[in-house]
Amino acid sequence: MLLATIHNSTWLLRPCVSFTQQIAGMKRLMPPRLFDHIELPEKVKLPFVEKVPVYPAGVKPPKMTKNIIFMRGPEPIHNQFIYKQYGVVALCGGRLRSGHFDMIRMTINRKMDPSKMFAVWRVDPPWQPLTRKGQGKRMGGGKGPIDHYVTPIKGGRVIIELGGKIEFEEALPFLSEVAHKLPFKAIATSYEKMEEEKVLEKELEAKNINPYTAEYVIRNNMGGCHRWISRYDKLWFFKYY
Repeated sequence: MLLATIHNSTWLLRPCVSFTQQIAGMKRLMPPRLFDHIELPEKVKLPFVEKVPVYPAGVKPPKMTKNIIFMRGPEPIHNQFIYKQYGVVALCGGRLRSGHFDMIRMTINRKMDPSKMFAVWRVDPPWQPLTRKGQGKRMGGGKGPIDHYVTPIKGGRVIIELGGKIEFEEALPFLSEVAHKLPFKAIATSYEKMEEEKVLEKELEAKNINPYTAEYVIRNNMGGCHRWISRYDKLWFFKYY
């Protein structure tokens, strides 16, 4: 009886054999994109940006107030890609200092392939002066001296533009690195994605069945919202600040 039990249970001790069956199938790969229509410019890398604007001889550098309005709202002009390829776009307002310009320039120029890529600035060099008084100095005595210069940025502004004979997946790693290091929210995107987002936004607005949108509520002062909302909310309806 014991021998019969051992003989019947020997299948538990047998090694497991795996079978691999190879099947030859048809693969449908997309053909590579053609970039014959793209011509590289003479200068393909980002140039150096001056930290301080150059004034004519005998002109004293002017001082300015904070002018937060320079960072509020959407960007009305530089919100599209000129070369219709790739770039970094700001999602909200902020300021760029000279160190940010150097970071963008060094990151892009080191990681791009100049034989088939080119990059261009889409923002002005630092031009807005910001003043600051020394640490421990008493209040009063007039406005302090100029500490540094910045470039104000609005939401939707294109920071840099990258083009050439490349796919978006090749440029995405170092464009995303630049976007994450900026002092405000930004994203690395392409011209096709921006167009898709515009179409999607219009579709969502057309399919919306809720009549009480933010624009409707603010325009009709529902709940007395004009008492506590900002004056900029009456212009952009909570989309920008």
